[in-house]
Amino acid sequence: MINENKIKIFLVDDDAFFLKSLEIEFNQNTNFVIETYPTGEKCIENLNHLPDLVILDFQLDGIVIGAMNGLQTLDKIKELNSNIPVIMLSSQDKIEVAVQCMHHKAFDYVVKSETAFLRLEKIISTIFKYQKLEKELQWYMDRM
Repeated sequence: MINENKIKIFLVDDDAFFLKSLEIEFNQNTNFVIETYPTGEKCIENLNHLPDLVILDFQLDGIVIGAMNGLQTLDKIKELNSNIPVIMLSSQDKIEVAVQCMHHKAFDYVVKSETAFLRLEKIISTIFKYQKLEKELQWYMDRM
């Protein structure tokens, strides 16, 4: 995590309206620092900003012809840093899409809807509780 215990989140979506609305929702919470990107390529270029978490659109290649799609971006993020949790977003409410994302090592899958932000908040909370428990367990194991 970054200074002052703020969580740095990358939001990656080619739907400018959805991206902005998600950014506004997250910015209302002072525990987050948000960076937004309209393409997977821009996200990858800026991984040196060390996000704690990436929220990534599944389609992602709908605006820029030839752009990386969400799964390609997810694979590249995991190749460069497998420890960054990635939550996939999609307007598709299909179990096959969710399973595909999980096979590519996404932490979770959220359908874009009115409740998407609430679900994202719960998932983010779970991610960081889990990471805290892992650190405590590692500390304990190191002392044995």
